Amino acid sequence: MNRSVLITGGNRGIGRAITETFLDAGDRVAVAHRGTDELPGALNLRCDVTSTEQINVAFTSAEAAHGPVEVLVSNAGITDSAPLAAMTEEQFSHVLDTNLTGSYRVAKRATRGMVRIRHGRMIFVSSVMGAAGRRGAGNYAASKAGLVGLSRSIAREYAVYGITANLVSPGLVRTEMLEDMPEDMRLQLLDRTFLKRPAEPEEIASLVFWLAGDESRYVTGAEIHVDGGLGLGA
Repeated sequence: MNRSVLITGGNRGIGRAITETFLDAGDRVAVAHRGTDELPGALNLRCDVTSTEQINVAFTSAEAAHGPVEVLVSNAGITDSAPLAAMTEEQFSHVLDTNLTGSYRVAKRATRGMVRIRHGRMIFVSSVMGAAGRRGAGNYAASKAGLVGLSRSIAREYAVYGITANLVSPGLVRTEMLEDMPEDMRLQLLDRTFLKRPAEPEEIASLVFWLAGDESRYVTGAEIHVDGGLGLGA
């Protein structure tokens, strides 16, 4: 492989596994994130997806180094949980601005190059909680549910340019987010997961990589759950 790939939030957890998978395949990878840690082999770009200006700078840098972005993986996301009655408008808005509007921003910027080369793959990392909801995290669940409509609208609108858009919805994944989850909630969700274990980040990355390749060229507008059965309910 020798594609120009841009991954948001690609410096840790699921994003890091995705980055390493593309790098191992020989792709030219730009990683846009807010952190200070650098991933060897990748073009590391400081970028907050709540800033249109920073996104434009990151894409311009990636394009200068690697050419038009052919594969976009929109993975950047945050949580800021609270019960509905205690959740402030700022908490709600900030999570949606990062997880949902941030994905809109990077997808919009990516279309410039993809339309020009008449080819592209957009993959959005959502969550099974977008369909199931999550107690105390209405903002997070709403942001992930919104990605379904966004990605499917892009799939409809840009198919004529050879661009596909798909959604990967993980369940529990062995990341910092899982470690930060209250123990009772984590155990309850694990009990509802058919395979009785969280996914490894690499298990999510392998599906993202497949969706970026020629083998999946007829797949668009799809939401694929990688959740060990969690989304099917107890």
